[in-house]
Amino acid sequence: MFKITLIISLALSSVFYTGNAQQKSKNQDLAEAKKAIAESNRVYFQSFVKNDPAIFINRYAKDCWIMPPNAPAMKGADAPLKFFKIAYDKIGLRNGKFITLDVFGDGEHYVTEVGLWKSYDVNNKLFDEGKFLVLWKKTPAGWKMFRDSFSSDRHK
Repeated sequence: MFKITLIISLALSSVFYTGNAQQKSKNQDLAEAKKAIAESNRVYFQSFVKNDPAIFINRYAKDCWIMPPNAPAMKGADAPLKFFKIAYDKIGLRNGKFITLDVFGDGEHYVTEVGLWKSYDVNNKLFDEGKFLVLWKKTPAGWKMFRDSFSSDRHK
């Protein structure tokens, strides 16, 4: 009887330990994803300040979709450059700010970010603001925006 009780106790503690280790790993993965997203968001608008599309392009996965409001989705490796040129040349975006409200997911392959954004013109005047939802993908080059959807809070 003692032997059976010992075996059951060891089996249960093994399951508990494995579950705890997996949870710690997922929490660590999510924390690493959040850190990478914060860093990416920190430099994102520097691309507009410096008129350097390479900074912008590097935020996105090669198979990304950028889904602006009232326009077709831009898809694939050339989408970030196309979007950058429209935002810089036609819209006049020169700076901005992201405010992350939440990042959730397992942190292993994909995470979702929810937040708010603000856009500024050449005179540092706020000209638009809204909300966004980004699905981030872990790639060999790090966390990249995989699906980027956003809309304005302003009526036009």
